[in-house]
Parts: sequence; structure tokens; C-alpha cells
Amino acid sequence: MATPVQQEPAVAPNPTGAAQPYEPEVEEQGRSRRPFLLIILALLLLVGGYYGWTRYQFAQAHEETDDAQVEGDVYPVLPRVSGPVAEVKVDDNTVVKKGDVLVTIDPADYQQRVNAAQAALAAAQANVVAARAAVGTAQANVGSARSAIGVSDATRARLQKDLQRSAYLRKEDIIPQSEYDAVQANLKSTTAQRSTAQQQVSVAQQQVAAAQQQVAVAQAVVKQRQADLDNALLQLSYTTLKAPTNGYVSKKNVQPGQVVSPGQQLMGIVASDRTWVVANFKETQLEDMKVNQPVSVEVDAYPNEEFQGHIESISAATGARFALLPPDNASGNFVKVVQRVPVKIVLDKVDPEHPLRAGMSVNAVVKVK
Repeated sequence: MATPVQQEPAVAPNPTGAAQPYEPEVEEQGRSRRPFLLIILALLLLVGGYYGWTRYQFAQAHEETDDAQVEGDVYPVLPRVSGPVAEVKVDDNTVVKKGDVLVTIDPADYQQRVNAAQAALAAAQANVVAARAAVGTAQANVGSARSAIGVSDATRARLQKDLQRSAYLRKEDIIPQSEYDAVQANLKSTTAQRSTAQQQVSVAQQQVAAAQQQVAVAQAVVKQRQADLDNALLQLSYTTLKAPTNGYVSKKNVQPGQVVSPGQQLMGIVASDRTWVVANFKETQLEDMKVNQPVSVEVDAYPNEEFQGHIESISAATGARFALLPPDNASGNFVKVVQRVPVKIVLDKVDPEHPLRAGMSVNAVVKVK
């Protein structure tokens, strides 16, 4: 029986002609790398543990939210009278100061009303002068009537003495009866004239009172006409729309020739002197949050800058309470949702090199402990 021939493994030829022995270099290299990998893994675990511990400690002393934005005062520019726009003096993003003219409305109609009110006021003032003159005339009539009474009294006194003398002379039959009767008749006539003069005094005094009432009425009319004039001037002043504060023009929505009506928003003025941050924290984050606690603010627009501020106030209601359709938990379809409460944050100082614009997104971190 033939014996099988065993073949030896092939050996790569050597340039020198000698066979190379087998050496386990790969296994030795793998064993040498293991301690280095273990060291790296241990360092990563230590760094990760330290980072996790610091983040845990930070989270215990701070409350953070990215549901926050910069807020500022935005003043709407609204006309108070209607009419065609005569001129628009600003454009979007124009810097304006308080009192600068923004828009003018054609004042022709309102100027005409002012002219009419001025004419009516002048007529009312003339009526006052006439009424006062009537008072003077009535008072003069009173004086004339009283003078007539005085003359009648003097004449009556003289005639009474004449009557006494005539009675004595008639008794002695010195004068005829007719002369005595004439003196007696003159005395009666004078007495009647005095009564008439007394009545004229009463009538003249009533005329004085009536004339004084006319003066009061005329003066009241003057006040009414003055009020009409003031109102017409006020309406005329409304044709010039001025900036209510320092700031920037935004959302201009008016052109010359456009007919505007009262209450129509023509543009907005974004105030430049003060901004703040409104951060909407979850209700579960408010346990240790108080007014005047320090806050770090990171603005998305300036990723390399950090602003310092403090809590000025905490809203008394959640944001959902001010929604157009606030939730009604008694409707039968209640689903519990974590609510958010607006917190107002003001910055400790203003950085002119990094101005904050209303509406910018920010990240607020409050130090609560």
C-alpha cells in the first residue's frame, strides 16, 4: 500500500535563497495597543463624568429656557382725522426724534372750519358788546325816570304850599274859586305824574335786568363759539402727525394721495431707548425664582456675547390666559399641559455696539440659588 506524501507549506522565496522563520508581529502589536485604548476610554469616562456632574450642579442652581425674546415699546402712528395724505416725510427704518413730523394730511377742509369758527366767535363777541350797551341804555332810563320822580316831588311840594296859600286867600275871598281849583288840579296832576315816573323806574329796572341777562347769554355764546374754535384748531392740528418718541420707523403703510381714516395704522415707531427680555419659563421652574435674581442672556444674533440682567417682575398669569381662546378645563376634554409664565428681565447696562432689536430670540439662564 502506498504511503501518502505530506506537502510542506509553501515558503516564499528569499532573495538569498534561505527560508524565513514565522514571527507573530501582528499579535504583539494588538497587545501593545490595548493599554493605550483603555487609558483613552478611562479619560473619556472621567471627562464625561465630570461634565455630567458639573451640568447637574449647574442645573440645581439655575433655570434655563430658550423660549424667550427681546421686547420693546412699539408706538403705532394713527390718524385722528380723515382726509387725503399731502406728504410723507419718512421711510422705513428712518431714525426719528420725538416731535418730528412724519405725515401731513391735507388741511384745507379743517382750515375752513377754523375760519368759520373764528367768524362765529367774532359775531358772538359783537353781541356781547351790544348787550352791554343795552344794559347802559336801560340804566340811563332808570336814572331818567328817577329824575322825573324828583322833579314831580319838588313840584308837588311847591303846589302843596301854593294850595295852602290859595286856600287861605280863597277863604278871605281874595282870589276867585277858579284860581283855587286850578292850583288843586295842578297838585293832583303832579301826584299822578309822580306815580307814572315811579312805574317808569320799575319798567326801566326790569329792562336793566333783561339786558344783563342778554349779556350773560351773549357771553355764554362767546364761550361756545370759543370752544368751537378750539375744537376746529385741534382738528387742524391733527392733520400733522408727529413722532411720539425717539426710535425707528417700521412697517410704513402710507403714500401721498392716499385717503386715510381715523384709527388706521400708518406706521409704527420702535422705541430705541429701552428694551427688555420676556422669558417664558415652565411653571415647574418657578419654585425658587424671585425678583432681582441675576440672569445671563445669550442672544442668537450675537453668539459670542453674554448680557447680564436681572428679573424685574413675574407675570401674574400664564401666557395661555391671554390667548384669543383661553383653555377651559371645565369643558370635559381636559388634557394637562405644562403652562409657561412670562418673566420680565431687564439688562443691567446697554451695549451700544450690540444693539438689541425687538423680537430677537435669546436664551435666558436665571441663577436661583
